[in-house]
Amino acid sequence: MPDRQVAASADPLQNGQGTAATGHRSRWAAAGRLLSGRPVRWGFVAVTVGLGGYAVAREWPGVRSGLASIGVGTSIEALLCVLAALVMTMQVWRLLLAGLGSPLPARAASRIMFIGQLGKYLPGSVWPVLAQMELGNAYRVPRHRSAAASVLTMVVSLLTGLLAALATLPFVAGATAYLWAFAITPVLLACLHPRVLNAVVGRLLRLTRRPPLELPLTGRAMAAALAWSWASWVLYGLQIWLLATRLGAPPGRTVLLAVGGFAFAWSVGFLVVLAPAGAGVRDVLLIATLSPVLGTSRATAVALMSRALMTAGDLLTAALAAASSRPPGPLGRTPGSPGPGSPGPGSPGPESRE
Repeated sequence: MPDRQVAASADPLQNGQGTAATGHRSRWAAAGRLLSGRPVRWGFVAVTVGLGGYAVAREWPGVRSGLASIGVGTSIEALLCVLAALVMTMQVWRLLLAGLGSPLPARAASRIMFIGQLGKYLPGSVWPVLAQMELGNAYRVPRHRSAAASVLTMVVSLLTGLLAALATLPFVAGATAYLWAFAITPVLLACLHPRVLNAVVGRLLRLTRRPPLELPLTGRAMAAALAWSWASWVLYGLQIWLLATRLGAPPGRTVLLAVGGFAFAWSVGFLVVLAPAGAGVRDVLLIATLSPVLGTSRATAVALMSRALMTAGDLLTAALAAASSRPPGPLGRTPGSPGPGSPGPGSPGPESRE
């Protein structure tokens, strides 16, 4: 009789906890269905494309003046450098996602990465991550893997950007107030060691009540991601070099200023999370870097042209990715419940068999 009384008295508590947990999961599921719905997806794309177009239109007088001085041919060459750099950044994300256990074909990865990246035109760095989580869900990529790959891609880009600046700019004229940004480089280097990185990611997933990573990242995957990221900074720098030399900057000296200056300006702009896509901060630092070889007015023209080309690159890659690839099923499909005969959780969708 006492045992039955104890069991009976414990049942209400257990039932209450179970009801609370079920309600918590239901709320998350409802939020997930809302965020992955078609109106929200198209609304997100419309808002971010509109903001990107507004960024170009707002600076159009300066862009038009820069085009007149730089020329259409050089502008196209610089845009091709931007597009190639964006593809390399996509490769960083794709390699990290594969290392976490969800390999994807290039077209599927392009769709998720490039469309999701439009979220950076909203204030805060969280929007691209959220967008890529939902877009990746269409290919049965678990949301926690997409989030981990997206955050790691940002960290890798930030680290390699700061290292590129340290290797090329012993001193950035007019940017001494921002040299504190270099202080986080040793921390990022330590965190990118696979043992430390896997422990940190695992801890973050536990704190957010997400499933643990099935596969730890290896040193080989991290080395490949770092190499692709370094290559992207070289191409971004080549974009600046083409624009600056067209306006009269000395080719030899401008190489280091272009690579290091853009990398440093982007990194500080990224750290200022309230500025959409580093707006304002990145331009001021880039102008300060190029002024010694171009003067302020022509350096400003280069910064404005670079901002327009970067925005055009984001919009163009997103449009091409959306036109060339379609998800294998509804975006609301959960990775844990594939249909009959479908690949298991975290496996690539049908597109991977092309």
